Amino acid sequence: MAYSAKIGPSILSSDLSCLGSECVRMMECGADYLHLDVMDGHFVPNITFGHPMVECLRKSVGQDPFFDMHMMVSRPEQWVKPMAAAGANQYTFHLEATTNPGNLIKEIKESGMKVGLAIKPGTTVEELAPWANQVDMALVMTVEPGFGGQKFMDDMMPKVSWLRSQFPSLDIEVDGGVGPDTIHKCAEAGANMIVSGSAVVSSDDPRSVIALLRTVVAEAIQKRSLDR
Repeated sequence: MAYSAKIGPSILSSDLSCLGSECVRMMECGADYLHLDVMDGHFVPNITFGHPMVECLRKSVGQDPFFDMHMMVSRPEQWVKPMAAAGANQYTFHLEATTNPGNLIKEIKESGMKVGLAIKPGTTVEELAPWANQVDMALVMTVEPGFGGQKFMDDMMPKVSWLRSQFPSLDIEVDGGVGPDTIHKCAEAGANMIVSGSAVVSSDDPRSVIALLRTVVAEAIQKRSLDR
């Protein structure tokens, strides 16, 4: 099994007036990567930031942090080259936003980024399956994308379990309402990349929350390898 436990704080939950120092703070607290939510006001009703912000952040924090761009945009093809140039490491687009996933996957790879493929709660995991062997990561949304602070959807866990059973070495990410109270369900289902917003970023002790999330996931991975 090639996958490992990785925790990615969602920086949209942090103080946006000092995003650079917030990114540094999360990395110093043990984050494995940073999850950056890009929303265009079309694919989802909210608007956040685009590639100019990513470029500034990259200059501010240096080359080390891995930027996982969650592209909640209605034309993901449009932003591949700008995001690559801005310093993004992974481009996670929504299956629902494109009519030609295969071509988009190819474009992202050619631009030098890793490929993530996300599905909303209303999209079946079987629709993602044909592309799973071509991408680096699958993202199963555990809330409706667009806003933070929503309640975790337990009924998304069968999607994660199914993906893990069909694609044993795939990186599987969960995003939405994930924190110490819900991490066990995610880990048991087979998720290994954990996006956590306010549970980490707004915590008095982000370091210990990140460590707890990672420990739970790592133990589940170890158990799965022993059970095989």
